[in-house]
Amino acid sequence: MEAKTAFQSKTIVTDLVLPSETNPINNLFGGELLARMDRAASIAARRHSRRIVVTASVNHVAFNRSVPLGSVVTIEAKVSRAFTSSMEVYMDVWIEDRESGECIKANEAIYTFVAVNETGRPTKVPELIPETELEKERFEAALRRKQLSLVLAGKMKPDDATELKALFE
Repeated sequence: MEAKTAFQSKTIVTDLVLPSETNPINNLFGGELLARMDRAASIAARRHSRRIVVTASVNHVAFNRSVPLGSVVTIEAKVSRAFTSSMEVYMDVWIEDRESGECIKANEAIYTFVAVNETGRPTKVPELIPETELEKERFEAALRRKQLSLVLAGKMKPDDATELKALFE
């Protein structure tokens, strides 16, 4: 299985915020944004693995800026690291300023997907080769996030979480 770059999984989804997708103060519902991010991330994971993918977890979501009615929203998703059968997908969410056209980062999220075969069993995915400095940072941090998740779930002993321990040494 040949390794792939993050660029090969890059997925960009651009959409408009409509009235039926907003809360009483005319901002995009958080759940609506989560669903849009899930779709973008699943496409990125599928592009990387060329397999059926299922959402394993929503690891992190930061709603840093509200997304007003009528906004043009762009979600950029890329696989940030691939493990045996799972892939971490990092997303940046941008809103376009109506007057200047400038894109402003509004939110970010990290989802984990698992590649499965036709019977729903996990299957191997290609390794990921980070190229840019940002991709390298996200690649390294993904291992720490995975170790933290495993420790919190009781699936890894804290002493075995070498990447996490290195942060404190």
